[in-house]
Parts: sequence; C-alpha cells; structure tokens
Amino acid sequence: MASQPLRLMAVHAHPDDESSKGAATMARYADEGVEVLVVTCTGGERGDILNPKLEHDPEVVRDMPGFRRREMAAAVAALGVSHQWLGFVDSGLPEGEPLPPLPPGCFALESIEVATEALVRVVRDFRPHVMTTYNENGGYQHPDHIMCHRISVAAFDAAADPDAFPHAGAAWEVSKLYYDHGFSVSRIHAVHEAILARDLESPFDGWEDRWGDAPVREVTTRIECADYFGHRDRALLAHATQIDPDGFFFAVPRDLERGVWTVEEFELARSRVPTDLPENDLFAGIREAS
Repeated sequence: MASQPLRLMAVHAHPDDESSKGAATMARYADEGVEVLVVTCTGGERGDILNPKLEHDPEVVRDMPGFRRREMAAAVAALGVSHQWLGFVDSGLPEGEPLPPLPPGCFALESIEVATEALVRVVRDFRPHVMTTYNENGGYQHPDHIMCHRISVAAFDAAADPDAFPHAGAAWEVSKLYYDHGFSVSRIHAVHEAILARDLESPFDGWEDRWGDAPVREVTTRIECADYFGHRDRALLAHATQIDPDGFFFAVPRDLERGVWTVEEFELARSRVPTDLPENDLFAGIREAS
C-alpha cells in the first residue's frame, strides 16, 4: 500500500449532492495527493430548477439531463476530483398526501442486486481504501438517497467477496465506510448562534424546532478543511440549476463560518482496520498499516 496513493470514493445519489456534502474534505484530500472519485448514482433528470434565474431558461427546459451533466463536469473540476456516473434514472422527490407512486424504471425501484453489482464493478476497478455515503435515512428521506445507502453498504461487503458477482472484477476489500454528516446539527447550531450574535438574520432560524426530539447521530471524525471552503462554494455554484447564488447556501458570511466552524463531520460506520476514535483523518488506521 505504501507504494501507491490512497484512494477515496464518495457515493452520491444526484449531481450536486457531492458539492453540499463533504466537498471541502474531498478537495483537501485531492490536493494532498489522494485519488478521489465521486460516483453519482443518477443523472438528476427529474430535479426541479431551484435557481429562479434559470426557471424559464429555454436551454435548461429543453435539456435538463444534458445541462446537469455539464454542471457536474464543472463541479468536479472545481473540486479537483474524478467522476463516474453509475447510470440509473433519478426517481424524483414524491410530494403530496398520500405520496404518489415512484415512476417506473427509476433508481429507487431498481433491483438491489442489479444496482449493487453496478457499484461493485466501480469499487473493484477503482479500489478505494475509504468509501463515504449516506446513513440509513439517506441523510434525509429522499428515496434515491436511501437507495444509495443500501447499495453502498451492500457493495462494501460484496466487493470483498470473490464469490459475489464474480464477473464484476477481482475482489477488493475497502478498509473503511463512513456516513457523511452533510447538514451537521452541531455546525448549524454554532453558525446560527454566531449569526445572531452579529445581529444578522439567520437562514437557520427555526431549524432546531424542526428537528424536535430526533436523535443526534454520533460524530466520530472531523476533517479540518476550511482552506477548501472556496472549492466547495465554486462546486456548488457550478450546479446553477440547483443552487441560487442569492439563496440559502450562501446566506452565511464566509468569514463568520470560518471563525466558528472549520471542519466537515463524518460517522464511521464500518472499519476493517483498527482505529482510535475520535479521528481527524478518514485514513486513520490505514496510513499506519501501510
């Protein structure tokens, strides 16, 4: 392992997820010489246009899938990472009461075996030492995020088993699997309090009431990455259909954010190497073993 670079694979549901969840961490590791691959399960074909400036843009309306692919290319360039599409179709976010059925052929209705094999092929080809993905709730209850979690966990196991999907490449054992804390409760609380202390309006007002009594997930790993928040922001802005530059993601003054919060948070879900918690490195236990 010492003679080859470390490798990190981040598995996400849609284009733009990689830029709002763990983006600065990926940019830091890539800058340090780690090979970083983002795997995007779907093309985001059913995503809404969330930037009012592009809501009626004829090019976007005519070719949303193509536009999102070009956005993704710009985002990965901003982060300095590699990218691969897994090739499934966006399920959309069902809304209403009762919820409407998911569209036929979408990612969330795909066979677990088929979708897992597709990801196993990428894992065995790229051979990551670390994978990141979402927790069992998908980070939030989007059917594609939940499916992304399910196949990531399944692929973590199956990729190491030579009897599983034997035609999908030589077995590879990923050392560690993490859940990304994209919307960190502790970060939001710290930034919210700092904004109020400046007598500014906080975009997080009322968030703690919405969480209610939901359990706070364990944070095992904090990655210092404030120097790469600019990479994250450029990647977010690359997803022009999904991110309003005057909206929520950019409502926090960046100097304030860096003053109170300099990390991205992760939860160690599985490890095949010994490691001491808490960690400040996704490759803790792997570097030592190399």
